[in-house]
Amino acid sequence: PLALGLYTVNAVYGDTITMPCRLEVPDGLMFGKWKYEMPNGSPVFIAFRSSTKKNVQYDDVPDYKDRLSLSENYTLSIKNARISDEKRFVCMLVTEDDVSEEPTIVKVFKQPSQPEILHQADFLETEKLQMLGECVARDSYPEGNVTWYRNGRVLQPVEEVVVINLQKIVDKSTGLFTMTSSLQYMPTKEDANAKFSCIVTYYGPSGQKTIQSDPVVFDVHYPTEKVTIQVLTQSSIIKEGDNITLKCSGNGNPPPQEFLFYIPGETEGIRSSDMYVMTDVRRNATGEYKCSLTDRSMMDSTTITVHYLDLQLTPSGEVTKQIGEALPVSCTISSSRNATVFWIKDNIRMQTSPSFSSLQYQDAGNYICETTLQEVEGLKKRKTLKLIVEGKPQIKMTKKTNTNKMSKTIVCHVEGFPKPAVQWTVTGSGSIINKAKETKYVNGKFSSKIVIAPEENVTLTCIAENQLERTVTSLNVSAISIPEYDEPEDRNDDNSEKVNDQAKLIVGIVVGLLLAALVAGVVYWLYVKKSKTASKHVDKDLGNIEENKKLEENNHKSET
Repeated sequence: PLALGLYTVNAVYGDTITMPCRLEVPDGLMFGKWKYEMPNGSPVFIAFRSSTKKNVQYDDVPDYKDRLSLSENYTLSIKNARISDEKRFVCMLVTEDDVSEEPTIVKVFKQPSQPEILHQADFLETEKLQMLGECVARDSYPEGNVTWYRNGRVLQPVEEVVVINLQKIVDKSTGLFTMTSSLQYMPTKEDANAKFSCIVTYYGPSGQKTIQSDPVVFDVHYPTEKVTIQVLTQSSIIKEGDNITLKCSGNGNPPPQEFLFYIPGETEGIRSSDMYVMTDVRRNATGEYKCSLTDRSMMDSTTITVHYLDLQLTPSGEVTKQIGEALPVSCTISSSRNATVFWIKDNIRMQTSPSFSSLQYQDAGNYICETTLQEVEGLKKRKTLKLIVEGKPQIKMTKKTNTNKMSKTIVCHVEGFPKPAVQWTVTGSGSIINKAKETKYVNGKFSSKIVIAPEENVTLTCIAENQLERTVTSLNVSAISIPEYDEPEDRNDDNSEKVNDQAKLIVGIVVGLLLAALVAGVVYWLYVKKSKTASKHVDKDLGNIEENKKLEENNHKSET
């Protein structure tokens, strides 16, 4: 490298400076010397080396004490390079006839420390020019330059928007520079989360280089320009009994901490934090909700619908009716949207709604009318009707001789609710029969049966009694020697009509057979009677034939 056409040595601050003597060693060399030149041009000798005695001498120069080293080839080394070492050094080779000189220029470079952004603003306010911070790079040589960046782009000075001021201070003891660049800046909302940094540009032995600071993000304050209200619930659909939280927010920084909430039915706004909570809401909470800043500027609104479901069952609870009575039943629904209604009887879902024009015992039971609101989870209502159908005891008695003809079965068919108690007695003697068997009590009906083998005619009495009435019915039963076949036992189920039809069919067949037998008997009697008359005529005719034969024989004999 050359400086103004002269040989130059570039050295790093603190390293060793090495300067070769760029002269050819002449014949007859006596000694070599190094000197440097003062700013006024006067020389200062610093090192001497004899070519004959090989000894080295260093001049008493305070700046270079214990820092110099002169080699055999007259190369001069200076340890711990300083900024003050930037001089013009001269190598001198002396003979008896001549003095040769060769100058060398020394340049010293020092890399600055990584720049830092100091005295940072706590926050920035929009539309206000304020000090953002100072970028400081220390101990540089030669002096460097500082550039500010925003999100990686250079910040150019703009009047009243971007104001940059650079100061360079040199340390007189070291000769090193400290660069300080201050930045005044007017931020906007877009500067929120923006990264600010600075870069110092400096020169080193190999040329121009840069060092960048760590980026800094500033909290940018700006006023609220829009207010937003939100409904915070566990479900998007609100129903009666839910809790509702209203949240009001502003888009400023820092965000507003207090708002006015306007509730349906309230004439004045309610001052609150950014949250307003309503618990166990009812249907009258349906309506428009608003919130605004405390100065009543910038308002937002939302509409809330509180879904509800009412069910009215008439009648409900426990209802007691008499058999045969009519009972109108209605399940009325009132809701905020379409509802689904269904009926359950004794834990079984019904296909149609119950309707009672003439109550029967099988109509008794536990009825539930249940409704749910479509698309509203958890909103359902139900009411119950416990229907009791009462009736006085009704009795029908039947009898029949068993197939073994050794006993007779007497049955007392009983209807009524509450279930009647049945007692058998023998009329006349008043004795009570305790060996009766009962069938299962279903839909208000059951049967009590006894088996007897009476030696003579008896009259049996069946007594059925519940809380409503006492009913008594008697039946005459012949002695076991006389077969009896009364009406067949009632079937308390859906097959009763089929049994009756079969019985009618059997009776019809029996009657038909009897009529056929009677007709056959009459025909046979007529046939027999006609046969006897015919026989008499035949006998008479046969007698006349015999007599004719005898007359013919007698006539033949006479002729002979």
